[in-house]
Formats: sequence, C-alpha cells, structure tokens
Amino acid sequence: MLDNSNANILFNEGEYKCTTMTFEEAREIIGMYDKDEIIVCFNHPDTYDIIFNYIGVPKKDYTYKHIRNMRVNQDGIIFKIYITPSETQPIIHVDGVEAKKIQNVYVYCMHIVRTKKGV
Repeated sequence: MLDNSNANILFNEGEYKCTTMTFEEAREIIGMYDKDEIIVCFNHPDTYDIIFNYIGVPKKDYTYKHIRNMRVNQDGIIFKIYITPSETQPIIHVDGVEAKKIQNVYVYCMHIVRTKKGV
C-alpha cells in the first residue's frame, strides 16, 4: 500500500500498468492477501486514518517497509490524496471552541503492476 509521498519513487526503469479502482476493489484486493504478504510503504498518520477509518480497509499489524522498486508482477495500491481549498468556510463551535473549515480532502485509488523490468 502506497500514498502520494512514495508512489513516484517506484517508477524506475521498466514498464508499469496503472488503472483506477473503486474503494471496494481496493478492499477486495487487500483481502485476497494474508497480512504477512502486505507491506505498508507510508507512515503518515492522516493516510492511516483515511485508509482504515474512512475507506474501510481492515486494520491489521501490517509490516512497514521503505521500498525503491517493485518486483515484476507485484501488485500495488496507491491511495492518492487530493486536497483543495474549501469553497465555503463555515465556522462551527465544538466544545466551546470556534473552528473553520479550510480544506476539502479527496481520495482515490489506483492499482499498479510492474509488467517488465528495465534494461
């Protein structure tokens, strides 16, 4: 599993196939593998929150690993996070404190497979 912070470093020499996917497809692909076959390549707390609490990927004790290359035929799921300024900026009051909405956060998923090794 990858996010914006590390997806670009994977695209080294070789050929890759990328396709967009639904959250349901992402959950199904992750569910096909045992916990020990999945590595998490990000460590940003907001990404964890989005993937496990909002998208519904099952929380497990996945291994973290910083990787630089994908193996041929290795699956990867990239959780792309896209942030835009808020068109409206409503002010709410929570626990006696004023808060203002400043951003919209969007997420989409991509499936990536390395199809050929580079020269």
